[in-house]
Amino acid sequence: MGFRQTVSSFTDRDWQQTTDGTVRLALVGLGWWTIDEAIPAIQDTDLCEVTVLVSRSQEKAQRFADEADVPHAISGAGYHDGECADEYDAIYVATPNAYHLEYVETAAELGKAVLCEKPMEASVERAEQMVEVADDASIPLMVAYRMHTEPAVRRARELVDSGVIGEPVQVYGNNSQPLLSMIEDPDQWRLDPDASGYGTSMMDLGIYPINTARFILGSDPVSVQAQMTSMHDAFADVPDERSTATVVYDDGVHAAITATQNAYNDTELTITGTDGQLTLSPAFHMECELAVETADRSFSASADDINEMTEEFDYFADRVLSSEPVYADGEHGLYDMRVLKALHESADTGRTVDLE
Repeated sequence: MGFRQTVSSFTDRDWQQTTDGTVRLALVGLGWWTIDEAIPAIQDTDLCEVTVLVSRSQEKAQRFADEADVPHAISGAGYHDGECADEYDAIYVATPNAYHLEYVETAAELGKAVLCEKPMEASVERAEQMVEVADDASIPLMVAYRMHTEPAVRRARELVDSGVIGEPVQVYGNNSQPLLSMIEDPDQWRLDPDASGYGTSMMDLGIYPINTARFILGSDPVSVQAQMTSMHDAFADVPDERSTATVVYDDGVHAAITATQNAYNDTELTITGTDGQLTLSPAFHMECELAVETADRSFSASADDINEMTEEFDYFADRVLSSEPVYADGEHGLYDMRVLKALHESADTGRTVDLE
């Protein structure tokens, strides 16, 4: 794909297989992301509707259901008991990481498709269990990497594939945000290793540049090295308030990744090739602009009128309705879990960790 075609087809849904049908969704976990981002995004989709809200608290579920005009609200216990199972076709799991598996297990028992937020669980072992239960039940399991359906990212992948920047050589990625001012709860789950998993910054933020580069390059990490530290009292229980990683992908591309939950809001992904450079900036916080530069050409573009979450939910529904394979599936998400574990192992030992 060249520059002209990229601009003319920037917002095309090149993944779309169907425009008919509706997938009824049960949303599991009613934190700010689900309420402020997911529900409004789903309301703008072509192929989805929210029919059930699920929370540990029945009262909370009912309150948000009333506000969003969702017909059914149930507790987590009710969900596991099969309550309202006839009212939804698939679930979206947006609980803290360590609780994803139990809801996917129930979805598998009920024969429901699953869209699970990333990282897919708190540990490699629990992610492996999730893949196994989904496979055994033959249900679709998609991990919610919304960057995969962001138009700027999809066009970036096409430009790399067509050789516009030559052979990719190196990547720089950053993802940072001021978590403590975003959520003023010192006991929030992202700072609790029992709920978040191996840590907070790489698990929640660093995975964005690592996985988005993986998607654009069509290449998997094969070795990693990391350094991590926590200095602020609020991060005393997690090892990576500040984190830096180097990643080598299987095509020989080297990447430098930084991530922190305690800094100014900033997102970027730059891929430098032998003949040019491609940059996404801003990149990961619900805004994305693509800039490409070579020796003789340059352009920039963004899809400001497109909601990344709306695209992601419609893609998921499209795959469920058309019975086409999902991407990213459970195995894809599981590989990222192994990368995250390896990064924390490297930070603990000071050694480079190879991924088998």
